[in-house]
Amino acid sequence: MGPRMAVRAVIVRQGRLLIVNAYPGDESDLWCAPGGGVVRGSSLPANLEREVHEETGIAIRVGAPCLVNEFHDPDSGFHQVDVYFRAQVVAMPKGADWTDPEGIVTRRRWVTEAELRTLRFKPDSLPVVAFSATDLRYDPLEVIVR
Repeated sequence: MGPRMAVRAVIVRQGRLLIVNAYPGDESDLWCAPGGGVVRGSSLPANLEREVHEETGIAIRVGAPCLVNEFHDPDSGFHQVDVYFRAQVVAMPKGADWTDPEGIVTRRRWVTEAELRTLRFKPDSLPVVAFSATDLRYDPLEVIVR
């Protein structure tokens, strides 16, 4: 079986990046960009619009890809390729208490670059990709962290 494919959104609004917890509840203090697994037969942007809405309640417009990141777990054989796209907010949720129907994302926040750098996050290149006008980047295969 090949790598799992996922999509993630780099959403910067008023100088702040939207990040979500990477694991349910307080299982880990690792943060990442919102997104998730790709469903076959649906485009990468359509998958990303769905995933971001599920996790945050935010409707987005998907722009250009900005990063390809891949990671794996040598013990289990799990291997994932994430394609990151720049995205813009089209509509915010009406209620402040949005709940991820899958229960995976329980925390979300908007952070400045300085705030992001005080947290544990993946991938390592996220601040550079989010807060500078970089061309499409590729992060080589790295070992997964929790």
